[in-house]
Amino acid sequence: MAGPRRWHCALAAKLRLASDDGQVLIEYALILSLVTIVTIGALTALGEDLSDLLARVSAQMSSVTNP
Repeated sequence: MAGPRRWHCALAAKLRLASDDGQVLIEYALILSLVTIVTIGALTALGEDLSDLLARVSAQMSSVTNP
């Protein structure tokens, strides 16, 4: 009976090592966090320019009269 049991344990260990589900999840989380950090950095760097642009557009839109 030791033969089939040993074979079963070896197969279970092989299947456990072959599973990549946890690794893929961690990789997706790392990519998402990198994208988030880059986006926050870009918005922080462009924040003043975007604020000025929106203020100018708002001022121009408020001066337009509706027909």
